[in-house]
Formats: sequence, C-alpha cells, structure tokens
Amino acid sequence: MINADMRLIVEAAKLTIVATVRPDGSPSLSPKGSARVYDDKHIAFMNIASPGTIANLTADPRLEMNAVDFLRRRGYRFTGRATIHGRGTSIHQWLHSWLLDLNGPDYPAHEAVLVRIDHVQPITSPAYTFGGADEGALVAEWSDKYRIVQNEMEKM
Repeated sequence: MINADMRLIVEAAKLTIVATVRPDGSPSLSPKGSARVYDDKHIAFMNIASPGTIANLTADPRLEMNAVDFLRRRGYRFTGRATIHGRGTSIHQWLHSWLLDLNGPDYPAHEAVLVRIDHVQPITSPAYTFGGADEGALVAEWSDKYRIVQNEMEKM
C-alpha cells in the first residue's frame, strides 16, 4: 500500500500532522517530526512531547496523518489504526535509534506509535489540477519564494 512516492513524501515533508479524537469527540491535531515509513503497510512516529496524542490513541486508535512536501505542493493523507509500543520493543528501538542518530544522545523518546495504514488519499495543490504545473517548476518556484538554496534543499 505504501509505495516509493509515498515514502519520498513522508521523508521530504519533515513534519507530519496527526489527527486523533479526544474523549469528548472533538478533533486533536499534533505535529510529528519523527514520522517514518516502517514497511509497506505501516508508518511509525515517536511520542516526544505528546501525552494528549497517546491518551487519545489509547482510548480510540483511529487516526489520520497528513504528510505534505511544501516544495512539491503535494502529499498524502494516511488513515489507519495505531498501536503503542513502549521502550524495549523492536519498533521503539528502531525509531529511537534513528532519532538519536539525527538529533544527538539526549533526545527524548517515550512511546513509539505504529500505524497500520488502511487507506491512502493523495493531496495535491490546485496548481496541478487547474494550472497544469510541473513538479520541478513548482519546487524551483517555491524554493525561490522561501529563499532555499540548493545545498539546503539537498538536506531536505
């Protein structure tokens, strides 16, 4: 279900927005800078500072994740169910190791969340739909607008 393009977008997005449901039924959004594709059916993220997200998922494991590459002006909406994995589990160790390599030895990490993806829907800018835009041209245009230089883009 999760193909190479979806992997590219999750990696390039750098920030994925996770939507959960509070006990009173109201929506809750939380940004996640730790989202990574685990395999062809799962995306994982770490609870770094989101006790509300964990509480919501404990009560109701349904969620939606939006990953959008702001330069490409497109992304994906992933819908699924979460399971929570504590320290010492293979999912937690895998994701925590990546976070420590990326951010240093003191980076906080509580529970890992593994999301089984049930449905994927593309998100595209009207620039593609109505303007017939080319992805390379959009990346160049938005890189220029945000004043992102080439070596900064390579880091993304």
